[in-house]
Order: sequence, then C-alpha cells, then structure tokens
Amino acid sequence: MKISMIDPSLFTPRYDDGLCEALAARGNDVTLIGRPMRETDAIVPKRYRYEPRFFRIGERLRPVLGDGRAGQIAKAADYALDARLRRLGSLAGDVAHFQWLPLAMVDKILLDRLAGRTALVHTVHNARPFHGEDRSGVQGRGYEALLRQFDLLIVHGDQTRETLLKQGIDPADIALVPHPPMTLREATAQDLAAVPRGTVPRILFFGTIRPYKGLDLLVQACLDLWRDGLVFELAIAGKPFMPVEAFLQAIHGGGFSERLVTDLGFLTEHRLDAHLRAADILAFPYREIDSSGAFLSALRYGAAMVTSDAGMFGDLPDAVATRFPAGNAPALAVALRQLIVDARRRQEAGEAARAHGQVMTGWDVAAAQTQEAYQIARERFAARTGRSTAESAA
Repeated sequence: MKISMIDPSLFTPRYDDGLCEALAARGNDVTLIGRPMRETDAIVPKRYRYEPRFFRIGERLRPVLGDGRAGQIAKAADYALDARLRRLGSLAGDVAHFQWLPLAMVDKILLDRLAGRTALVHTVHNARPFHGEDRSGVQGRGYEALLRQFDLLIVHGDQTRETLLKQGIDPADIALVPHPPMTLREATAQDLAAVPRGTVPRILFFGTIRPYKGLDLLVQACLDLWRDGLVFELAIAGKPFMPVEAFLQAIHGGGFSERLVTDLGFLTEHRLDAHLRAADILAFPYREIDSSGAFLSALRYGAAMVTSDAGMFGDLPDAVATRFPAGNAPALAVALRQLIVDARRRQEAGEAARAHGQVMTGWDVAAAQTQEAYQIARERFAARTGRSTAESAA
C-alpha cells in the first residue's frame, strides 16, 4: 500500500516517525511529508522516505521573520500557494493520512483537490483544535467541518471519541488506535554535562510552554511549598509560546532563585533526554489534553508522575500517576508534597510509571490497527468515487 503520511508543520515528528517506520516494516511504501527539518528535529527516517514539501519559503524566511505574526503570515501564504497551485505528487497515494491540519481554510483547499484521488484519513490528536489557543481566530476556523471530508478518523482514546460523537460524527467513522510510548534520542555527553543531577528532589516541567499546560499552576504550587520550608528544585525546559517572565519573577522575588533551573528555547531530543534523566518528579498540570506525547515519552525514565485528571490522565491506573483536579493549584501542591517528602513513595511511583509504559501496546500493534483503518478508508473511497485508489493515482 502506498501511504502518504502528512504533517505539514511537523507538529509531532517523533509520533510520525514511529508510525511510519512500523507501517513500512509491514511492507507498505511510506512517505512522511512535512516541512524542511530544523536543527532541533531528531528523527532519522528508516524504511520510509521523508519529503520536505511544505513551508519551504516560510522556513527560509524564519531566521529573519521569527515565529511571531510576520512569520506566521509568511507561512500561511506559503501554505496557501502550495495547497492551491502545486502538483499533488506524492500526496496522492492509496491513502493520504493527515496527522495535523495546521490552517483549516487552506487545508480545505488541499482536501478538496485530494478527495477524488485518494482515501483520506485524519488522526484527531486533539478534538478541540489548538486547545482553544488560536488567538487569531483563523487557524482552527472550520476545523470541525473538515472532519466530515475524511473517509475515516482515528483517535487515541475514548474521551476524544466521545467528543467527536457529541459533534455529530458517526461512530462508524471513528477508529480507535491507542498512542504507543515513544523513545527520545539519547543525550550526548555534552547534554548530560549541561544538565547535572541535583542534590535535592527535582520537579521537571518540559516541552513547549503554552497556557493550557498550566505552568502558572505549577509555579504557584511550588511557591507555596517552598514557603512551607520544603527543599526541592523546579526545572522548566522548553520553548515558551506565552509570556513566562511574571512566573520567573515571582520565584526570584520570593527568594527562591537557587531552586530554579531553566532551559528555555527549542530543545533537541538529546537535551530533553538529559533533563528527564535528571528529574525525580515529572509534572503535567494540564488544564486540558486529549493524549500527551510528552507523558508517553517520559514513562521509561522511572520518575514519579504528577498529572491533572484531564483527558488521558483521568484514565490512567491509580498507581501510575498522582492526580489532582485540573486547574486546582492547592491540590497540585498536595500531590507534589507527598512525593517530595517521601523518597520511597517517589521510587515506587516511578517504578509503576515505567512498568505501565512497558505493558502498553507498541508501534507494531498501532501500525496493524492503522492499516486496518486504511483498508476501511479505501473501501469507502471506492464506494464514493466508483474507482480504486490505484486507478485514481495513476
């Protein structure tokens, strides 16, 4: 089967890589289609091809325009020209599987062009696009309507499925493929030297920093615990996509600067691996989430997990994570306190998290389930067009 795996902005390269490699191992002809890779992208295609089709102009302009409004406008124009005018080429195989739809009004143009050429599949990683943080009101506008253009939708969990059902999606149009754990690239000696382990328990918040992830709640909880005399460190590692100066100033102003470790910016997987190795407690104080690739990447490190009860976190076995009600900073402080003061409890919680990752379904199962979904999508394509995908792509 010729599979076009499409992630225009390369939002989830580690997930894309795992799925593409596993699908290729099953004998499929797989091409992952995204943007030009950056220095911080760590995937190395094995068994599948990588095509940097999208945002080629926008990526060249990125060092000059940055990631602000000017850069976003340039990328949007670049994407629109590609979707409307460029030859479909490798996008039109037996299946076009969209992992993400970065700009709904432009995505519609591309989907309309592909609809008569190939079966269309979309993984709904988050039922609410951009977690409601599309400040321009443009990126996600029309996303829900786009879902009905696909032959089949894939979700990772029951909560996402229930959300789609409430939106009027037919249950028969949804396939469940659980998200496997992921493995980051290993830290270099230089990364390990840059992120030494502390002498007191360390809480790590890592990944892109966005409002829905609840860093403000974590900072408030940590301030309360420091004021109560608890001794621990807070490490914040990742690229801010929101102002964080007030949070950091609250820590500095409170006299706890020596307890703060920051590594702000786009981090390589190697650097994230170093931070995860140095952490004792991993915090996921998310206000909302469907599934979390960051959480699934972190299970193998054997650190104690503290999560909200949002999305997939609410379905975790009790031993795997210490949970608190989403949005509740005092409850987060309580959850953290019991792990900070009790080393044995931290160790047991970390072992439970690691064991959970080891028994979760892997990429081989995810690939088999995804391939079954593709077959359904191809049958639906044939029913709506009267042609097979091979005939349409010829």
